[in-house]
Amino acid sequence: MKQFDLVGDGVKLVLKENVLAVLSDAPLNTVSSAFYNGGGLKKTKAILNVEVPKSYSDRCLHDDPEAFIMDSSKRFGLTESFVGMVTAAAVENFSLVSKKDGDIAVSVIATAADNEGNTCNHAESAGETIETQHIEGTINIIVVIDGNPTESCLVSTLITATEAKMAALRELDIRSRYSGDEATGTVTDAVVAAETGQGAPIVYAGPASELGQLVGYCTRKAVKEAVMKANECLPRRSIMKRLRERHLSIEKLASELSKVKSLNADEKAIASSLVKTLRSDPLFASFLMAVVTIEEYIEKDLIPPEFGQIDELGKRLGEFFLTQIQSNTKPLNVRNEEYDAVNLPPFLKHILIAMAKNALSKEATEKP
Repeated sequence: MKQFDLVGDGVKLVLKENVLAVLSDAPLNTVSSAFYNGGGLKKTKAILNVEVPKSYSDRCLHDDPEAFIMDSSKRFGLTESFVGMVTAAAVENFSLVSKKDGDIAVSVIATAADNEGNTCNHAESAGETIETQHIEGTINIIVVIDGNPTESCLVSTLITATEAKMAALRELDIRSRYSGDEATGTVTDAVVAAETGQGAPIVYAGPASELGQLVGYCTRKAVKEAVMKANECLPRRSIMKRLRERHLSIEKLASELSKVKSLNADEKAIASSLVKTLRSDPLFASFLMAVVTIEEYIEKDLIPPEFGQIDELGKRLGEFFLTQIQSNTKPLNVRNEEYDAVNLPPFLKHILIAMAKNALSKEATEKP
């Protein structure tokens, strides 16, 4: 068992086997989205974040989640008065961030990822179509406030913490598994806000308030650390992985480019050339990521008017890029119908064709 002090007298964090628990000598006021005893204002001395063992099937958990969490609570001799969350993340990889400003102090505890150490694989973007839901990849957050926020202020804390979580995911460029868009969380995230009730009443917890800035800072840092502790979605992951997260795998790109007959190469050869080029030449890698970023703006209809006609600009960009990377520039000689056959966004399409042409030509000249 491991124990850590949190803000507020008599409030501690305890890690025991598969349970991460906030325990308080005096009752805490809480609001939460926790599945066990969550909802409106509740008083409790214990908040549990329970790790689901790999051996525990998803069906068993869905059939009787309360039985699982009640059984886990026995490690602390608790009754039904506690607030409980479940996670597939290894709770021992939690992140704890605390900060104080004047008479207010905040501790945030976050766990992230599933029992295979994945967060990227289970992320989503709120508002998109999601076909399945699994209890995996959860990001759980516990906010402990040593202060006296009003009930509405405590609810506002949930909003600020959620915004900070989203900001942390954006910093790590985590993408939805369903669309490749910027992720806002996972399908099973939960957050608990708890307060000691000490001091003068606090009315505001928005991002610009004194309390909100503490909550935002601690949550953003804790979530980012928790995700990185899972050894997944690291900031410096490869361009191939980033493309795959955007649903633009090398295999998919090569499959589309193979429709350009004038490249005189099959899907396998194109994929090999792209991988070799991206790994060996930073110019190609950086240019491709820049184009992918532009395509995201185009997809969201955030196109600056200076861009003009996107399809024509994409073609010009591809030709310009090819002239910069070839010493003896030759026209692309790609027929319009070949361009049309490639089902990729316009900028990406033309840049990739230029890259593939250059890479394949270079390989051909290097052969003995």
